[in-house]
Amino acid sequence: MTCHPDVLKQVPLFALLDDDETALLANKVELKTYAPRQRIYKMGEPGGRAYVVVSGKARVTTVDEDQQEVVLDEPTAGDFFGFASMLQQSPHESGATALEETVCVEVDREDIFELIQRKPHAGMDMLSVLGRQYHAAHQLVRVRSMRNINEVIEEESTFGERIADAVARFGGSWTFIITFAVILVTYASANILLRGKAWDPYPFILLNLFLSMLAAVQAPVIMMSQNRQDTKDRLRGELDFDVNRRAESEIQGVAGKLHQLTEKIEDLEELVRERRGPA
Repeated sequence: MTCHPDVLKQVPLFALLDDDETALLANKVELKTYAPRQRIYKMGEPGGRAYVVVSGKARVTTVDEDQQEVVLDEPTAGDFFGFASMLQQSPHESGATALEETVCVEVDREDIFELIQRKPHAGMDMLSVLGRQYHAAHQLVRVRSMRNINEVIEEESTFGERIADAVARFGGSWTFIITFAVILVTYASANILLRGKAWDPYPFILLNLFLSMLAAVQAPVIMMSQNRQDTKDRLRGELDFDVNRRAESEIQGVAGKLHQLTEKIEDLEELVRERRGPA
């Protein structure tokens, strides 16, 4: 179906073109209508064409490393998709489906090339719009990316917090217990053997003072480390909740698709029975 120049004027991607450029492009592109849930293109297909939404709504999805479907965008009137694959002449890295009755302008790479060849300024106008989409996609990637929470906590920890962790690790190890026991036995034995020359005779008052000071300092340091551990546990719990919620959403989506498939199979069975009846 041919496209009228007035339709292109409603599209932001071509809104900056003048009348001659718009008329030239309208003679090249095609206007296509898609029914609800109709596939526009699937992932891996040759990306020779791009699409601009005139009316309706589509959904662009891809598959991540976990083989989960990820919604990249839901373009509506004025939005466009598939331009990167079209310009690079590479297979589509995503799939697109119409969510409702959708009218799109189908643009071929040769159409864009001829337009830019005749009207070079039109290329800069379209590049400015494509640049805004690129920045929006880049922002989406930053939002979706998730780092290891332990690495983030370690990077943001202060020098004092690292010391507290080190003290807590050493104070709760057998190395500390054995070393401390050897020091206590050596200290007490030396003062007992020296008798009158001992610097801290029994009941070792100076040793008790040192132990009290050590306990007074060590206790809050270990509590600091425990507080950081509580923070880690809380963040892990929140991440587990997000993962579980996403898993629940995926399960509901699969259940819905299975229900739709069941209904379609029942419709096909009913159609087969109706056609076999007259025979």
